[in-house]
Amino acid sequence: MTPPEHALDRERAHHDRCRTALAAMAAGADERVVTGEDVSASGADAEVLGYRLRSHAEELRELPPGPLFFGRLDFARGDTGHPGQSYHVGRLRITEHPAAPPLVVDWRAPVSRAFYQATARDPQGVAVRRRFGWAPGSRGDSADLTGLEDEHLERGEERVSDIVAREIERPRTGPMRDIAATIQPEQDDLVRGDLGLSVCVQGAPGTGKTAVGLHRAAYLLHTHPQRVRRGGLLVLGPNPTFLSYISEVLPALGETGVRQSTLAEEIARHPVTGTDDERTAVVKHDVRMAEVLRRALYARVRTAPAGSLAVPDGSYRWRLEPEELARIVTEVRAGQPPYGVGRERVRARIVRAVRERAERRAGPRGTAWERRIERARPVSAYVDGVWPRARAEEVVAGLLGDPEALAVAAEGLLDDGEQKAVRWTGPPRSWKSARWSAADLVLLDEVAGLVEHPEGYGHVVVDEAQDLSPMECRAIARRTAFGSLTVLGDLAQGTTPWAARSWPEALRHLGKPDAPVTPLTTGFRVPRAVVALTNRLLERLDVDVPATRSPRGDGELRTRRVAGPDGVPDAVVAAVRDALGREGSIGVVAADADVPRLRRALAGAGVEASGPQAPGARVAVVPASLVKGLEYDHVVAVEPAAIAEAEERGLHRLYVVLTRAVSRLEVVRARELPF
Repeated sequence: MTPPEHALDRERAHHDRCRTALAAMAAGADERVVTGEDVSASGADAEVLGYRLRSHAEELRELPPGPLFFGRLDFARGDTGHPGQSYHVGRLRITEHPAAPPLVVDWRAPVSRAFYQATARDPQGVAVRRRFGWAPGSRGDSADLTGLEDEHLERGEERVSDIVAREIERPRTGPMRDIAATIQPEQDDLVRGDLGLSVCVQGAPGTGKTAVGLHRAAYLLHTHPQRVRRGGLLVLGPNPTFLSYISEVLPALGETGVRQSTLAEEIARHPVTGTDDERTAVVKHDVRMAEVLRRALYARVRTAPAGSLAVPDGSYRWRLEPEELARIVTEVRAGQPPYGVGRERVRARIVRAVRERAERRAGPRGTAWERRIERARPVSAYVDGVWPRARAEEVVAGLLGDPEALAVAAEGLLDDGEQKAVRWTGPPRSWKSARWSAADLVLLDEVAGLVEHPEGYGHVVVDEAQDLSPMECRAIARRTAFGSLTVLGDLAQGTTPWAARSWPEALRHLGKPDAPVTPLTTGFRVPRAVVALTNRLLERLDVDVPATRSPRGDGELRTRRVAGPDGVPDAVVAAVRDALGREGSIGVVAADADVPRLRRALAGAGVEASGPQAPGARVAVVPASLVKGLEYDHVVAVEPAAIAEAEERGLHRLYVVLTRAVSRLEVVRARELPF
């Protein structure tokens, strides 16, 4: 057997070779861009070629520094697919020449799947699986390769990897890291799902559901580059803080052309300048509003006979009778096309009716004749009269600002109290001066989608999906009508008043009712001691989700009890100072109203603390309302009872707070726990 130090030296030398090859690949990509700009081809072909070459060169230049491989597969000589072959596995393919065997294979390549899925019981042709240990924070220096582990699967040898455990438990500082080196088999199955398949992941805290969604995005971009980039790939997060936290994962995997946004940004037709109380927002986010808005929009269409229509054709006039015109409008409306399409169908059918009369009298008519009839003033005036143009802002403002119009559209759907809740108390003079709330923008998007279907994406990853309202789900569904979805969330962490109680209901609103729901229940990032506490709280929540399991016995759970509320700030300072004596990030999480005084207490004690917007900070004081999706090595949870009392679904919010710790949780309280 080769001594470990000799094996390490050989692997370090291989890494040096890989680094040299990667530098040559980047230089070659830049050279190909220059050459490609001079190719002799059609303008369109040259533009497409240039875009692809520039994109590839940019991806290589923007790849963050770091180790170039994290594993190796040695296949058995008797394997039918790769007999006796060895492959290093990393974040992207590295080769010295396009036709030469790769020095590193991409973790997304089919051959790499065995790295994540092979076991002693099912080795999948693998004789030895090797994992590499790198110094924390390594920027890719070969000297940072500090260890390796071999599993001889063909001999039936299987072990719990210390390298994987150390990587998972490594202190959390800065933005979220990729998990390419530590993907577990059940996560790998989800990552490699087909592009056409929509999936929903019910992920308990610390199970890596967000990382799974991001790695699935990277996998789809690698496996179906043209199809995905043609339609576009969108990652939707709950807020800008969360997007900042995950922003480096896809670039680390070599993918830079992905739009990362919030739903609020995607539907923002206007700035949010108005506010709604909770009752008003709840009604506006209710799925019944979709039908109310549809009625309000189509109430503009007149299907009753409205006089005849005389269409000029030179010196002649073609006359259409009221009954025939009413039948055209009624038939078009019955087909339920988008509102804007319906207008043009009415126009087209009027022209067709005129054409039939004209051809019976004088023979076929050409395209130019047809265009002239379409533009005839009487035709346009009639279409505007029976199927007027509609602007989403006019429809919503007309509905919310007019009690009578709202009563008609909401009849049988909203009761008097609900109608009063959504009505504007002081309607603006016109929609142009309206102060739109966040919920109003969702209504505007609904109407805009009824008028004309929005452009869609090839694939959308939706994180924290449990907090989406039915109306927000419909906004996403309109953008994935011909694409697929990766839905990520945890029903136990639903904190909005309209949070989903079940995934089938949410998936129906998202337009993917048949998407399978896969639970992830092993919390690799949350210590067993913390999971034991949060599972007690889980039993009190109004959702049916399985309890979390954790393989980690290294965590710590402490409670710091003080005599009264005045002693809480000093106790928080003491807890933070204690955590500063250890490695890793520290998050002080409290009810939103308590955050200012805790900031003052820490500042007065000389402890520098930032907010959640600085993911690299050592100490952060975070309002409970903004901590979802974030992780800290040490969490100081301040007065759980106050967090639970701050909102209607406060116990769910507390569940989120207590599950942010990946190493150590300290609860500071003057009151009893609310569970």
